[in-house]
Amino acid sequence: VQLQASGGGLVQAGGSLRLSCLASGRTFSSYSMGWFRQAPGKERDFVAGITWTGRSTDYADSVKGRFTISRDNAKNTVYLQMNSLKPEDTAVYYCAADRLPIPQVGADEYDYWGRGTQVTVSS
Repeated sequence: VQLQASGGGLVQAGGSLRLSCLASGRTFSSYSMGWFRQAPGKERDFVAGITWTGRSTDYADSVKGRFTISRDNAKNTVYLQMNSLKPEDTAVYYCAADRLPIPQVGADEYDYWGRGTQVTVSS
């Protein structure tokens, strides 16, 4: 599976962005998907995850109520809608695919990674 994230950019605090992650291959619906982010000098942290069916999601406490993960298996795409953005959301955002049916919090659990997309939130 190859993953390509897009949709990052520069936005003011309080604004919104929607990230997309397009997956290649015909087995996309067999993978749970996750979004992670990494700020300079920090570890790669879990942001949100979604089961391969799309029926269940999980979020980091820091983004609950502001971010929404979703997927469209017909389009091989997973999305991250980010609202009420804060300067501390600034990071490179990565999408990842996991063979397990339930998304994991640990980055080491994921099998495939896309290139990141930069999100910068100005105050």
